[in-house]
Amino acid sequence: QVQLVESGGGLVQAGGSLRLPCSLSRGTFSNYHMAWFRQAPGKERVFVASVSARGGEIRYADAVKGRFTISRDNAKNTVPLEMNSLKPEDTAVYSCAAYSNNRPWFFDRQREYNYWGQGTQVTVSS
Repeated sequence: QVQLVESGGGLVQAGGSLRLPCSLSRGTFSNYHMAWFRQAPGKERVFVASVSARGGEIRYADAVKGRFTISRDNAKNTVPLEMNSLKPEDTAVYSCAAYSNNRPWFFDRQREYNYWGQGTQVTVSS
């Protein structure tokens, strides 16, 4: 069973930066589409960013374009999310997700992602 573990969350002031690594184990990393989602208090979980299994395609939510960067390191089995120019509205629990590339890449379709991490809290103070 594939396992995903996130880390790197914490408290940061507005305008600051954080890096959230996500590591995948018990699976062949390069065979999985990867993504980050977030859930703010009292709101539904929403798409943040995704990278296809081969790394050739990347998509971002409009709210984070130009500020967040997703990448994948197939040698280290990690998908870091670099977050810059953070805003209070970025406060949320951030979760890493994955599904096998035996299905097409639907980057923001939550129901496709059948492996999820436990989430890490990011709090941005004003």
